[in-house]
Amino acid sequence: MDKGYVHLYTGDGKGKTTAAFGLALRAAMSGKKVYIGQFVKDMEYNETKIKDIVDNIDIEQLGRGCFIFEDPAEEDKEAAREGLRKCTDVLKSGEYDMVILDELTIALYFKLFDVEDIIEAIRNRDEKVEVVITGRYAPKELYDLADLVTEMKEVKHYYSTKGLLARDGIER
Repeated sequence: MDKGYVHLYTGDGKGKTTAAFGLALRAAMSGKKVYIGQFVKDMEYNETKIKDIVDNIDIEQLGRGCFIFEDPAEEDKEAAREGLRKCTDVLKSGEYDMVILDELTIALYFKLFDVEDIIEAIRNRDEKVEVVITGRYAPKELYDLADLVTEMKEVKHYYSTKGLLARDGIER
């Protein structure tokens, strides 16, 4: 493709990161190079093991961990801003065919940086780079920017009846 598109996977349902990793695997298996920047996350989830199996997928964790139940610290904001600087450089370089910005919308929701900053980074990317953004609470500006928007909607979840958050196993 001559033009890289912008995908947005958002909503309150499960599967946003899973969809992005599926696209990453598909791209890598066709010889494309993929960069995955995980905002907020700081621990090795099972999905990150893919980088040990597939040579042309690079994953970097750009956060300091989960702060969903407390206000982010200044260190969280600085980590996110540094992650944004890194992703801006990656997008502009053209070194990767696909760049996944995992949980980017969570960083925006918690005001770790401004939506205008990421929009500028995406608009100034190498034109062939495909961009995939994931996370809940995507702002309207990203809906407007994206070429493809998918909202994952939770209809039923096995943890909902137990009063637990799906990913963290934390009581509500």
